[in-house]
Amino acid sequence: MHYREAIDWLFTTQMFGIKLGLDGARRLLRENLAFPAHGTQVIHVAGTNGKGSTCAMIESVARACGRRTGLFTSPHLIDFRERIQVSGRQIPEQNCATMLTTLREICERMETHPTFFEISLALAMRWFRERECELIVLETGMGGRLDATTAVPADVCVITPIGLDHTQWLGETLEKIAAEKAGIFVRGKPVISAPQEPGARFVLEKQANEIRAPLEFAAQELLGYPIALAGAHQRWNAALAVLALHHAGLPLNSDSVRHGLSTVSWPGRFEEILPGVVLDGAHNPQSAQVLAETWNAEFPGEKCSLVFSAVEAKDIAGILEILAPLAERIFFCPVATPRAVPPEELAAFLSAQAPPHENFAAFQTAFAAAKSHAAPILVAGSLFLVGEARAHLTNSEFQPGTQ
Repeated sequence: MHYREAIDWLFTTQMFGIKLGLDGARRLLRENLAFPAHGTQVIHVAGTNGKGSTCAMIESVARACGRRTGLFTSPHLIDFRERIQVSGRQIPEQNCATMLTTLREICERMETHPTFFEISLALAMRWFRERECELIVLETGMGGRLDATTAVPADVCVITPIGLDHTQWLGETLEKIAAEKAGIFVRGKPVISAPQEPGARFVLEKQANEIRAPLEFAAQELLGYPIALAGAHQRWNAALAVLALHHAGLPLNSDSVRHGLSTVSWPGRFEEILPGVVLDGAHNPQSAQVLAETWNAEFPGEKCSLVFSAVEAKDIAGILEILAPLAERIFFCPVATPRAVPPEELAAFLSAQAPPHENFAAFQTAFAAAKSHAAPILVAGSLFLVGEARAHLTNSEFQPGTQ
C-alpha cells in the first residue's frame, strides 16, 4: 500500500472501537516482532492529566543525554505520524506505509481483528526496534491495567495527577480510576507519582506494596530550570520526568536537564500559535482549572473569546463552569468526530451567569466570528478541536481521528 491507502485502511479500523485487554496487543506485538530488544529501556506513563507533557519532557531530556529515543503518544492533533517519533522525528511516510502493509496482512490472519490503537502501538514498537532506540517512552491510551501499552514490559512507571475522566470505562470514583492506573506497575520496578488525592494515593501505595515496586511521590516541583511549556503545573511534570530518568539510570546533569526542558515541544497545550490565539486541549475539569490558572498568569486581567467544543461522556458542565468566567463571549462549534456534541447541546450546559454565546456549524465560522472581537482567542475543550484548529491555522492537511 502507498501511504494514503495505508492510512485510510488504518483509520477504518477505528470502527472496531475500544477493546480493553492485553491478549490481542501481546499477540500483535509478537507476530510483528515488535517487543523491545534486549537492553532497551521503557518508561510507561499513565494518569489523567499531563501525560503527554510529561512524556515529551522525558523524551527531550533523554535525547539531551545522548539517548536515541522512541516516543509513542495519542491522540494526534493533525497528522497520525505525530504519535510515533524517533529522536524527535516523525516516522517517514514510506516506512509507515510499508509497515502498515505488513500489519494489515497479520491482522487479516487473526480471528479477532486488532483495534486502531493496538495496530498503532505495534507499528510504533517495530519502528523503534528497527531504529535501535535505546529508551522508549509510552503514553497510556486510557486507564492502564488493560491498556494495550501495558503489554510492553516497562522499566519505570510514572503516574501523573489522577482525576475523573473516562468514567464509563474506568469507574466513577478516584479510587477505582487509581486502581486502573496502578495496573501498569511492574513487579520490582520503580514507580514515580505526582502528588495525589488521599484516596488515590492509598490505592497506588497498596498496589506498589503488593508487588514490591518501590514507589516515590514527587515532593516538590522542579525549580531553577527554564521550561518551554507554559503553566506553573509544568514544573511538577518536569519533576516527574527528571525522577523517572534518574530511576532509569540516565547520566543526568544540569546541562542536559536545562537543554531538554528548554527545548521541549508539545503542541496544543497552552500553545500561543499566533499572537493572541491560544490552543489548549483541556477536556476535563482538572485540566480546565490548570488552563484557567495559566490563562490568568499569561493574560492577567484579560477576558478571552472562547471557541469551545467537546465530545460525549465528558463533564461539559464542569469544564464550562471553570472556563466561562475567562470569556467575554463564547463561540460553540462541533468537532469532526462522531462523538461530537452539537453546539446547541453544549450551550445548554452554561449557567445563567455565563457570558453571551453563539452557535456555529463549523470551527472555521466560529473562529472567524471570534476574530471579529478585540479579545484574545482561546480555543479549548477537546483535543479534536485543537487539532482541527491547528491544521486550519497552519494550512496543514487534517487527518481527523476518533481515538
